[in-house]
Amino acid sequence: MNGSPSTLAAVLILVVLVAPHPPPADAVTATCNDTGGHYTPGSAYEANLRQVADALPTNASTSPNFFATSAVGSGTPNQTVYAIALCHVDVGPSTCQVCLDSAFQDAQLACSSYMDVTMNYQSCHVRFSSHNNFLASTNNTVQLPYFGNFPAVASSVAGRFNGLVTELLNATADYAAGSARRFGTGEMDVDSGYSEGQFSNIFATAQCTPDLTSGQCRLCLAGAMAEMPRQVLSHNLTAASFVGERCGLQFAPYALYIGDTMVKLRTGGAQGKKSRTTPVLAIVLAVLGGVFSLTLIVLWVWRKKKSPRKTSLFINVEDMESFESIFIGLSTLQSATNNFDEMNKLGEGGFGVVYKGSLPDGQEVAVKRLSESTTQGLGQMKNELALIAKLQHKNLVRILGVCLEEGEHLLVYEYMPNKSLDTIIFDPDKSKNLDWGMRFRILNGIARGLQYLHEHSQPTIVHRDLKASNILLDADMKPKISDFGLAKIFDDGQTRQATSRIIGTLGYMSPEYAMRGQYSTKLDVFSFGVLVLEIVTGRRNNYALNTLYSQDLFCLVWKHWVEGTVAEIADPSLGRHYPMAEVLKCINIGLLCVQQNPTDRPSMSAIVAMLGSDTVSLEAPYRPAYVDRSRSYSEVTERVKEELCSEPQTSITELSPSCGRLCSGRRSDARWSFCAKLSAKSCIWGTHASFRCWLTTTKPTKKVADEEHI
Repeated sequence: MNGSPSTLAAVLILVVLVAPHPPPADAVTATCNDTGGHYTPGSAYEANLRQVADALPTNASTSPNFFATSAVGSGTPNQTVYAIALCHVDVGPSTCQVCLDSAFQDAQLACSSYMDVTMNYQSCHVRFSSHNNFLASTNNTVQLPYFGNFPAVASSVAGRFNGLVTELLNATADYAAGSARRFGTGEMDVDSGYSEGQFSNIFATAQCTPDLTSGQCRLCLAGAMAEMPRQVLSHNLTAASFVGERCGLQFAPYALYIGDTMVKLRTGGAQGKKSRTTPVLAIVLAVLGGVFSLTLIVLWVWRKKKSPRKTSLFINVEDMESFESIFIGLSTLQSATNNFDEMNKLGEGGFGVVYKGSLPDGQEVAVKRLSESTTQGLGQMKNELALIAKLQHKNLVRILGVCLEEGEHLLVYEYMPNKSLDTIIFDPDKSKNLDWGMRFRILNGIARGLQYLHEHSQPTIVHRDLKASNILLDADMKPKISDFGLAKIFDDGQTRQATSRIIGTLGYMSPEYAMRGQYSTKLDVFSFGVLVLEIVTGRRNNYALNTLYSQDLFCLVWKHWVEGTVAEIADPSLGRHYPMAEVLKCINIGLLCVQQNPTDRPSMSAIVAMLGSDTVSLEAPYRPAYVDRSRSYSEVTERVKEELCSEPQTSITELSPSCGRLCSGRRSDARWSFCAKLSAKSCIWGTHASFRCWLTTTKPTKKVADEEHI
């Protein structure tokens, strides 16, 4: 790389120089190259860049391989914009479009006036430049390390971890180079004894631009691998990537991809004995079993003709018979959706497409059609059918039917005319129609749905993928939790379980699940806390895109909470028409839900009580997860406790043994005035640097009406 680039740490949103040590724990997403020069407002370069930014995301997201290049400006020095855009092939067109649009928008914020900029996200990569035509190269002209949001592994297992990462990345790179789309995914199954409980499975991706030949792709990835030990692995981090404009590698302790795993490696035993399934072995096995497979296919086709109903979703006859009453014929659903016409398409997930339909009786429905190309989706659909058909609650989406004819796998749900929460809350125009009363009712409904899953359903259910896009809204804007494909039954008497396969959505995963595969009802509580903060602020916390605005939502909320300026982060779409006391309470609940330690998170029944009562006292939250990750949890909480409890107060009321010192006396500080405006049930408590408001039944000296709006 030429020159001395500067990078943007999203948590700071400042341009800083790249140092030889790892950057701050929050992932770097932008690289601004000083040697590329700067353009002036109104220049030809700016006009050409705007043209590229308008066209390239669409061109890439609509191409078969999610890849596009552009050269605008006729080769004139300091005017031509050379650009490249590439998305992971498994993300889908809409996610690709959003990611690339975000990249160009964030580039203007992070690297304003820079002519050579690289934007790297987990789902996509963008680079544009003027000073050289890097499009002519088949290797990375600039390749940079990006570090994830997880801490380093213990030194005792760092060597083992890095060795496993190297093996996995090499195998995944081999697969990517040989694949038609130049993309590969990998997973390393790690024995807990070998890792000493420090990490669970390791996931990886490798990708080249699809215009490279197989040999060119492997050479490019080999160049990246050669730099991995020095620039990435030496930091012993559990999540990182090394990316250039032509190829890149990623690894993390969570699934980095949506589709099936292409390369599977395995470790076993304390000695680290490894067994490995490679594409070559898979091909050999496929050839040896070819005749047998062909025989099975012939038999399957013959049986399908004899029986039109496909029962592969069911384990046994009893399972099939229990759903007999909700079977719907394929012809009925074809007619209802106009033969799955694109005009009736409602959305597309990782495992299929959802269509709007109308049954013969006029009832509107949503039909989820499993893609024929996925095997993982079949398991998730089976899981969803087995769970959701037995759950009955007004805040859970209702399944109306299932179709298993002629090789189709279709689930039929009640139709939600207002679609999913994310289509409204993150849209600047649509969110204006979602006033505070609606938002608060939506939060209550989600909380009650989760409370049912955790405490009233038999057996206990952990959803594992609670997020804004899985909250559907009916005609009356009542929320319904959907998509139970990743849900797990939680055995009675257990407080925590673990899985070797971590699947979910970045930004909503709790630390113990993302790092070690440990899940409990507190995983859903964490996800609910993220939803609370998103609904209040209107800001997305999506690490999959890792934009400047989404990455540091926890940091942003915590900063304003500490400084007593919560009003500044309320969604601008609300105007100033909301009860500040209620907003403050929701922020408090959200922060309690996203605590690092699961035991510090409240139960859903406690959350329902907090939301539904003005007299329930709320505890003070510690610093949330993923903030100040350079310190261990114990270090962070002890430091916060010390800060919150060390300042002498003239009047103290004990709230809890852990800390909770409450200043009930009136203070002359201007921040007291701010807190006094919040509610008649507000008080103030101190840190070294600032004061914070505390919702409690203790009344301040001067009563202020609860319904006052500020």
